[in-house]
Amino acid sequence: MDDNKISILMPVYNVEKYVDEAIESILNQTYKNFELIIVDDCSKDETYQHIKRYAEIDERIKIYKNEENLKICKRQYGAKMKNRMKQI
Repeated sequence: MDDNKISILMPVYNVEKYVDEAIESILNQTYKNFELIIVDDCSKDETYQHIKRYAEIDERIKIYKNEENLKICKRQYGAKMKNRMKQI
């Protein structure tokens, strides 16, 4: 097995309906030497409770919760779109 540990960053905001599937998808990868860093951007729904449950059962998951919404999900999407436009 490869010894290189990777970090996966997952910003989340009000995604309680989808976050379990997203986390499970990462956990079910064949490559296991990773840490999953989940940043809850002050969700108003039950997103944080979902990610907290996963962090309690898998030590590779680290969670953080912003005290106010910093719009990190929107910024990440905007940066991704900008980078795609440069590649074309």
